[in-house]
Amino acid sequence: MAKDKLIFFCQNCGYESAKWMGQCPACHEWNTFVEEPAHPKKSQSADKAGAMGRKSVPRRLSEIRLDETNRVKTGIGELDRVLGGGIVAGSMTLIGGDPGIGKSTLLLQVCRALTDQGMHILYVSGEESLRQIKMRANRLGTFGDTLELLCETNLDTIVQVIERTQPQAVVIDSIQTMYNEAVSSSPGSVSQVRESTGVLMRIAKGMQISVFIVGHVTKDGSVAGPRVLEHMVDTVLYFEGERNASYRVLRAVKNRFGSTNEIGVFEMRSDGLAEVENPSEYMLDGRPEGASGSVVACSMEGSRPIMIEIQALVCRSNFGYPRRTANGTDFNRVNLLVAVLERRAHLNLSSSDAYINIAGGVKMTEPAVDLGIVLAIVSSAKDIPLDDKTVVFGEVGLSGEIRAVSMAQQRVSEAEKLGFETVILPKANRKSIRLPKDSKIRLCPVESVSDAIRLIAQGKR
Repeated sequence: MAKDKLIFFCQNCGYESAKWMGQCPACHEWNTFVEEPAHPKKSQSADKAGAMGRKSVPRRLSEIRLDETNRVKTGIGELDRVLGGGIVAGSMTLIGGDPGIGKSTLLLQVCRALTDQGMHILYVSGEESLRQIKMRANRLGTFGDTLELLCETNLDTIVQVIERTQPQAVVIDSIQTMYNEAVSSSPGSVSQVRESTGVLMRIAKGMQISVFIVGHVTKDGSVAGPRVLEHMVDTVLYFEGERNASYRVLRAVKNRFGSTNEIGVFEMRSDGLAEVENPSEYMLDGRPEGASGSVVACSMEGSRPIMIEIQALVCRSNFGYPRRTANGTDFNRVNLLVAVLERRAHLNLSSSDAYINIAGGVKMTEPAVDLGIVLAIVSSAKDIPLDDKTVVFGEVGLSGEIRAVSMAQQRVSEAEKLGFETVILPKANRKSIRLPKDSKIRLCPVESVSDAIRLIAQGKR
């Protein structure tokens, strides 16, 4: 009997090699190669999945009707926003997140909303029993009769059930538990995840079924398995947040049918996930009044402006090496802004510790929050509290200049809607802002970090 040929796969990017290598030549990651069978045989179900649906004939662009890509609203506004307006027929969506973050709860709520519209849904679980799913469903409310549950890990059996029942949407929880008989490796391996996803993708495209798959994440927060998994699907969503906190953030990192900058905010309750329609008000809840080191900044997430509280604490260092800590923003960016303050604003921070925190546990990396971080550090170092009705935004350059940011009009409008009275913004953005005649908000354009520091110092006097 001939011995099966083996090949090595990179778990990070899917690069193939005939021998093991310490570093992947494609993604340059170390110790990511695993041994898998080289040429798995095709299963009968995989052949059926590739042949089902429309014939493989080319069509003219003018012959394709736009109503073929109509979206279906899920009934969950925050999810529809992240997806770009709803679910597209024949699409495949990957949802990743830490264990216990609420991925299964969110998908079960999606199933409930779709069954209320009369859609036929198949929920496949490889991790929970039918009784466990029923217990979670009882907490969420009543479901329609069009939701069917299946506890199965054999992909061939799942494909046969899908062919027989013809559902409009399928949920796979999770892809790491699925087992394809055509691949000899264990469930969760590189080959199993890649081949199983390929079969499900052919089903989604051939039968015009919307498929949702749940993916486990690694220690660094990325989806477990080969990186090619994210390239195969149409949409990749990450569910972020702390398990001991009530908020959850759903972020799109890939979306072929919409923007990749949109986020959805949810609150975990006893009866499931509740939408947070006004994230700005939610993020600023409990903000201290008249405290130094606290600044409200405006960040854009897709088309939505969100007000966040940036907190800074600057204190004398007890050691020879000052400590810098950043929570919720880029650590290297904070170090860069501290260096700008020392060089351009002549603020001595070389003997002080600096701690930066984005209140609420959200992660913001947009350059427009630079000015908020700078003013929070200055406010804490000089013990100058900012006015509670002031919002700041702007990008800080290495020369200390305040550079323009996008969507300044939307940021100012959001600040006025929430009751803020003053906006500190880049001078380059002032010309593009049109205020209504009855507007009472005051705009304070600044050109440099020194101008912004002088502005808040005058407010103290």
